[in-house]
Amino acid sequence: MMINFSTISHSVGALAFALVSLLIFKGYLRRTIDSALLVATVISTVWSGMIALQSHTGHPPFEIRYSTEILRNLCWAFVVISIVIFKRNSEIRKKQLFHNIKLAVIVFYLAIFIALLYEALSGIGFLEGKSLLALQIASSVLGLIMVEQAWRNASTYGRSNVRYLFIAIGGMFAYDFFLYSDALLFGHIDNAFWDARGLVNALVIPLIAITTMNSHKQPVAVQVSRQMVFHTGTLFLAGVYLLIISFGGYYIKVFGGTWGEALRAIFLFGALLVMLILLSSNVVRARLMLFISKNFFDYKYDYREEWLKSINLLMDSSNQAPLEQRVISVLASLVESNKGALWLTNENQDLVAESFLNNKPVKHSQIESGSEIVDFFKRNNWIIDLRQYAADPTKYNYLEIPECITRLDEPWIIVPIYNQGALYGFVVIGESITQVEMNWENFDIIKVVANQACSFLAQNNYQEKLAQAKQFEAVNRTSAFMVHDIKTIIAQLSLLTKNAHKFKNNPAFIEDMIKTTEHTVDKMQYLLQQIRNPGIQQQLKSVELVQMLEKLVTHHSKSKPEPKFECSEKSIKVRADEEQLFTVIGHIVQNAKDATPKNGDVTISLRKSKGMAYIFIQDSGTGMSEDFMKNQLFKPFVSTKGLTGMGIGAYQCQEYLRKLGGNIEVTSQEDIGSCFTLHIPIEDRTT
Repeated sequence: MMINFSTISHSVGALAFALVSLLIFKGYLRRTIDSALLVATVISTVWSGMIALQSHTGHPPFEIRYSTEILRNLCWAFVVISIVIFKRNSEIRKKQLFHNIKLAVIVFYLAIFIALLYEALSGIGFLEGKSLLALQIASSVLGLIMVEQAWRNASTYGRSNVRYLFIAIGGMFAYDFFLYSDALLFGHIDNAFWDARGLVNALVIPLIAITTMNSHKQPVAVQVSRQMVFHTGTLFLAGVYLLIISFGGYYIKVFGGTWGEALRAIFLFGALLVMLILLSSNVVRARLMLFISKNFFDYKYDYREEWLKSINLLMDSSNQAPLEQRVISVLASLVESNKGALWLTNENQDLVAESFLNNKPVKHSQIESGSEIVDFFKRNNWIIDLRQYAADPTKYNYLEIPECITRLDEPWIIVPIYNQGALYGFVVIGESITQVEMNWENFDIIKVVANQACSFLAQNNYQEKLAQAKQFEAVNRTSAFMVHDIKTIIAQLSLLTKNAHKFKNNPAFIEDMIKTTEHTVDKMQYLLQQIRNPGIQQQLKSVELVQMLEKLVTHHSKSKPEPKFECSEKSIKVRADEEQLFTVIGHIVQNAKDATPKNGDVTISLRKSKGMAYIFIQDSGTGMSEDFMKNQLFKPFVSTKGLTGMGIGAYQCQEYLRKLGGNIEVTSQEDIGSCFTLHIPIEDRTT
């Protein structure tokens, strides 16, 4: 009998697997990964040798060969799981997880084996050819997913250790996927692809050998992600579920008589519907994650993941839920709950219900500052477990739980929150959607996240108070400016009434009085508009600065010393509110006159340069000290005029010029005089 290519190819593959098995065995199997790899290579040796024998003699039967191939796939998948999981230090966890995985492998293999045995003994085609191909494709896809997830979750150091092994395992699964997908597509297995399979597997053996030799020098380190285990576990359970319902569907088809096809369709649709409901259930997801945390990891929580998730939710300003509800949600999610309530302290240190999550607001929810629970939390940073409290109140010294808490929907634990060591409030968390056993891990992570959440609440409260303070500051500043303007108007009217008896028959005085009265009326109307609409934005218009300053000089020339105006420019335009600009510059001019004797000099000069207009207001008055200019001049309510001054004229001028994009500077020397320089952007910045 001639030896065909398939026999040679798979014989070479069997020899290669046998040699690498000896290499692994020589490494005295010091780690679980070594044992898993040895089992996989030995099973692969048997599998490849069995195909070579079947190609040459036609034996063993198909069912045995197919069962061996399924076992070989599961062994290589087990190698990937061993790399990811068995790096843990806890031997108890290792043994328990090893037992669980062995059980899953046995159940899966036993199900296939029983199906093939039933087919062989009864002669009934229990698994059709396409079903077997689909099962092989599913097995290959599952293997590729596990390799990809393991590689994704490997650290940089760990990847260098397992790179070649993952390429080898991924290569074998990828070739199987290609082989069986092609067969499913065209209705038969391509002979060339099948014959080459043995040598293809032999090509990856050097990669496995390199990994084995390197692993004796340094450990294999891959970090596992809870999400990876969760999704992989979900996929595995879904696969087992689908396998079971396909068996059920086939049974209905075979034994269902004339209604078999219809009943099978109904059964399959109903089963898939149930699977979708289970996958979308929060309870099922929570229980699966709890099972994984208990059996696959040393600790209940992935602390980095929980911390980042909590911080991101608390910082998520795009979330429509208010911060108080997000705090409840973050703390409740730590114990698989979705409801709760938040109490915070007020100005009187009483606790007031601020927010409810999936709970109806309770009436009379305020808790007095002298109540037992407040005193309890001030003395003890303890979390109150109401289940434990109901079973044994002595652990909490028969603490009285307020009725507003017990009226909530299934209250479970009460978590106090502290800000800088002082009680800031507490969060009541409702019963979890799955059974959660509380221990030190739960309490520790809840306390840590609660402290961080309290920081967010306190910061948010401080920001609100600061915003309110700024609003009051703006109102007070506007009121002070208005009072200062009213004081100026009163001074003008007082001067008119004082001189009225002396100059009432003077036509020039009467004309000046009419102009002053008109200006006063306009100013009062402007102030009245500001009072009615304090938030209205001033409309900036083009202001002819030369004309305005000439008008200002005329206005302030009614008393000594009379200001002088100097300007070589015919026109300088700025954008401002003319009335407001006239007022603030007038304050500086009036201050200069007040500081200068009647026989002194007050000069107003106007220049422009590099897109800015410069107004110089110079006097020969008493001057100011360096300390006063640095620490008091531009501060509100600081004045050198005693009770007659308000001390906001210079401050108001500075604030308004800065709004326009300008500024104010001052130089002064005592007993010599002062010079104020006002900077205002001109309308045409190119000139």
